[in-house]
Amino acid sequence: MTETNAQLPAPLETPPPARQKLWPVWLVALLALILAIGLALWNWQQWQTQQLLSQQLANVENNTRQLQQDFGQSGSERADRLVALETRLGEQRELLATQQRQIDHNAQQLLEAGNRTRTDWLLAEAEFLLRIANQRLLVEKDIRGALAALQEADSVLLESDDVGVYAVRQQLAKEVLALKGIAGVDRTGLYLTLEAAIDSVNQLTDDALIHDRAPAFTGSGDEAEPIGDQGMLAKAWYQLKTTLGNVIVVRRLDEPVKPLLSPDQSAYARLNLQLMLEEAEMAVLRGNQPLFERALGKAATALGQWYDRSDQRIVALARTLTELATRNVDPELPDISRSLSLLKARLAGRLGNGEAAASGEGDAS
Repeated sequence: MTETNAQLPAPLETPPPARQKLWPVWLVALLALILAIGLALWNWQQWQTQQLLSQQLANVENNTRQLQQDFGQSGSERADRLVALETRLGEQRELLATQQRQIDHNAQQLLEAGNRTRTDWLLAEAEFLLRIANQRLLVEKDIRGALAALQEADSVLLESDDVGVYAVRQQLAKEVLALKGIAGVDRTGLYLTLEAAIDSVNQLTDDALIHDRAPAFTGSGDEAEPIGDQGMLAKAWYQLKTTLGNVIVVRRLDEPVKPLLSPDQSAYARLNLQLMLEEAEMAVLRGNQPLFERALGKAATALGQWYDRSDQRIVALARTLTELATRNVDPELPDISRSLSLLKARLAGRLGNGEAAASGEGDAS
């Protein structure tokens, strides 16, 4: 009996069953509890707001009824007040209905947010950045800001694991390249240069103005007084011509004449130049190339007509205006909305797939 037992194999020890890990389940439950608590607190706050609005509405209705009882026989002025109170009551009711719709909408959004994945959030963030890029380019004409927003959107799409964004990133690469090919407009530098030109105009003195009068010529040369026995008629004619020659001065206008500017006209010249340069500043901010060129052209023409070009300040200001006139403040902008349209289509597709999956799970259950 002992030998038989010695020849038998040793019994194998069975390991205890592996303990299941329950921490993921607890984590999901904790997140769901936090979300439920947050939703409950938010609904409680909205309920308090609704109660406050209902109380205000009740107060307004009580005031209205009280006014109707006290002033039932009132005239047109009291009737106008009653109409105003009724209008306010309608506004309060509309506000209350709007609050209720907002509560329902936010609750629906919170419920849908729990079903979204990290990829959905990344795609939504990329869509927001693409909207910002289009706004910067179309409204503000900010090429640098639009380019930065497009590049950041591409980085966000890179983090997502959605293979359906390939077409979006391909279009983004084209749009980024198109924006890089545009010469940026330094609107701040142009604006500051025009501000410096305005300061230079305000510092101009009357010495820089043109004070040359047009040359004056008399109608005839000096004539000798008739002598001898020419009669009384010839002497009277000579006296009349002499008197008229001293009173009337005839000026020749064969050449262009630059008028003499009075002190009031000097101030007007500076103010007019300042307004033209401010118009050019407005054109820079709005990106209006025709207005920019027209304002600088008028300023250069006025500078040449009213001020002496031998003055170094005038020469420097004229060179500045000539150099600014060659700048382009409104370059042709490319269309960068195609990537946004593709991303919207992708988001709509993911939402449709998610709704289809949810409905399939509901049918299966």
